[in-house]
Amino acid sequence: MRIRRRRVNESRRRQRRIGARALALLGSVLVLVLFSGVNGASAHAALTGTDPQEGSVLKSAPRQVTLTFSESIGLFDDSFRVLDPENRRVRTGEPEHADGRADTAGVTLPRGLGTGTYTVAWRVVSADSHPVSGAFTFSIGKPSATRAPLPPTAGDPASSALYDIARYAAYSGLALSIGAVTFVLVCGFPGSVRRLLVTGWWILLGSTFALLLLRGPYERGTGLSGVFDPKSLSDTLTGRPGIVLVARLALLAAVAFAPPRVPVRGRGAGRGVVVLGALFSLALAVTWAAAEHASAGIQVPAAMVSSVLHLLAMAVWLGGLAALLTALHRPAEPVAPAVVTRFSRLALVSVAVLAVTGVYQSWRGLGSWDALTSTSYGRLLVVKVALVALLLAAAAFSRRWTTRAATARTPATVPAGRVATPVTVPASEGPASEVPASDGPASDGAAGDGAKGGPGDTEYHRGLRRSVLAEVTIGILVLVITTMLTGTQPGRAATESADSVAAVRRVTSRTTLVPFDVGTPGGHGKVQIELTPGQVGENSVQVVVFGPDGGLVTVPEVRLSFTQEARKVGPIDAGITDKGGYWTSDGLTLPLPGTWTMKVTVRTSDIDEITVSKKVEID
Repeated sequence: MRIRRRRVNESRRRQRRIGARALALLGSVLVLVLFSGVNGASAHAALTGTDPQEGSVLKSAPRQVTLTFSESIGLFDDSFRVLDPENRRVRTGEPEHADGRADTAGVTLPRGLGTGTYTVAWRVVSADSHPVSGAFTFSIGKPSATRAPLPPTAGDPASSALYDIARYAAYSGLALSIGAVTFVLVCGFPGSVRRLLVTGWWILLGSTFALLLLRGPYERGTGLSGVFDPKSLSDTLTGRPGIVLVARLALLAAVAFAPPRVPVRGRGAGRGVVVLGALFSLALAVTWAAAEHASAGIQVPAAMVSSVLHLLAMAVWLGGLAALLTALHRPAEPVAPAVVTRFSRLALVSVAVLAVTGVYQSWRGLGSWDALTSTSYGRLLVVKVALVALLLAAAAFSRRWTTRAATARTPATVPAGRVATPVTVPASEGPASEVPASDGPASDGAAGDGAKGGPGDTEYHRGLRRSVLAEVTIGILVLVITTMLTGTQPGRAATESADSVAAVRRVTSRTTLVPFDVGTPGGHGKVQIELTPGQVGENSVQVVVFGPDGGLVTVPEVRLSFTQEARKVGPIDAGITDKGGYWTSDGLTLPLPGTWTMKVTVRTSDIDEITVSKKVEID
């Protein structure tokens, strides 16, 4: 007896040591992920300004190109590509943050750039780990008749598609793993769902490895040839997304050493096992929140907590549904109504958590009601809400079957002092099993595993299978939409970015096209007049003339004046001069805000000229 006690005590001490080490590992991973560079930027960086301005015509070649964003961004070695009018790449300096500001990107240009239109293609990564790209043009001297076509900025389709597939798989693996663990530890069904747990572990492990390898090509927009590029892998491993993925792999590796037979509810499941399972699930959810929208934007700490709870509730509900469906399709291991009742109550709690956190995240991501219909994020959110409503409707049918089965069974009781006699209970569609007749209701009030069955068992299982299958099908669609939402710019950020870009354009320049026709063959076209900044005070003027075919033309003379008729101010001569194909002035002063009339005179020959007018608003 003493030897047996010593063995039991030694086993318990060994389990406590393993548990303490696991807790230390999980705690370290949580600290590493939570504090690895999370900041308060706006989710998804948006371009708010360029220098040179988009579409501008410069008198002389600039020495650098600078971009300004709505949040801090990360740079690559090839974040910039500058193309000359002949579509040849210009040799530039190394990309860097201008003036040390994390929300800027700049690159130096070589001296001696020639006349014509230049194209700038750029690609950076925003604070929430999503790449952002674009392109714009500027001209030196005058716009050229030929220019480089705007290069594609969406990235390599194969790399992006595989990365998205890996993200879908990772969400599925998370749901299966956490849902299966919860179904075993909390709901008390120890049968075939263990295979589902192992399947979820392998899916999550494989998808995480794939995300780690594809991260470099996905960020840079390159092809699959860059998957094993040492520089790309090094940059990935030292960045926050890479650190988070490595932490996820460490968690999965630690779980790989867990015993294959985990005790379940009512069969030796200790508090330590439940705590370890909860911490493992929590740590996995943190590895998502730390690399998605929650890690950037307003109220980052609250958003991180909300995102983690949202992910856990989603995994418990949808993953638990998959586990329940798997169990229902194994006739050799019948599912007792008590197990379904426990899961039903757990699902109800999950739905409540999803509702609270979903409302908060929707408010944080949208910012306004208009964003529901005016942004891609809002439209996807509407689709997700509709699918969740359908999911709740399917869940109501499942709950109806569970309630019907629980109320149809009357547990047998045994008077005090009598020994329980085993009786045989029909096991739905599988073999019979023996349980004590004295088994009463489960602790949660539902019929226990030993409740006497009846002819309605088959109908119960069939109806429950159909409703749970519907739930799982809709749940898969919810997972797909959720994954798409994490890769879409939030409505709040999209609206703020659009406002900032509009404000910058409104302040930096005003461009007006004025049609003209002198009445001779080929004597018609358009005059483009650009005022910078287009406000009260000193302005610069640039004028170019387009011919009938839309190409630039040279005319003998262009004159421009401004008049504010309401206050009897003007005409004010803009004083533009010919610069060899275009006309400019840096000395135009407009003293008052309001509506001004621009009068432009175009002379196309020694005797042919015309004066046309157009209104322009000056702030």
